[in-house]
Amino acid sequence: MLFAGLYHRFYRRHSKAMAILKIARMGHPVLARPAPPVADPGDPEIARLIVDMIETLEDAGGVGLAATQVHVPTRLVMFFVPAARAAAEDGAAEGEGGVPFTVLINPEIEPLGETMVAGWEGCLSVPGLRGLVPRHDHIRYRGLAPDGSLIEREARGFHARVVQHECDHLDGVLYPQRMTDLSRLVFESEFRHQTAAAPDGDGADDEEVA
Repeated sequence: MLFAGLYHRFYRRHSKAMAILKIARMGHPVLARPAPPVADPGDPEIARLIVDMIETLEDAGGVGLAATQVHVPTRLVMFFVPAARAAAEDGAAEGEGGVPFTVLINPEIEPLGETMVAGWEGCLSVPGLRGLVPRHDHIRYRGLAPDGSLIEREARGFHARVVQHECDHLDGVLYPQRMTDLSRLVFESEFRHQTAAAPDGDGADDEEVA
């Protein structure tokens, strides 16, 4: 996957053998506990973890992954928003928009406003299910890049949803815990069937979050 190519090249020296890690599933204790912060972003073990998480995310086909999902209790997430997904949401021209692949260490989120928007989410740690989850529509987030530099951005829509979803993992929260109506927790097969049958495209937000 091209979005991670830069990270592959930069971190290859830290890991002679990259690995696809096992993803923790709902019910595993590592997903239910808040993770401690990364003490040293420049630690070679963090660089190795990043490379292995990239391999894992590429293999799983999601758009984001948190360290706790691969059984490592530390505050690190990675994510991206495909340009096609961004264009579908905000009307940008095909190939424009999107959010580049980002590794965020010790992230913090600040909601901007009180507007909440419900959207369908999936999760690699809750396989086979989808849920309708309310999230803040406009946020500011910040954290450290792997080189120690500060990343600070505002985000809306799906971008904001992905960041909130991934950072929830670091606090021991899975998306079903954010749902206000568990009747909207459905099997993947039923979700796709209903989406295909909906005349107005309701529920068409079917991007895997992770």
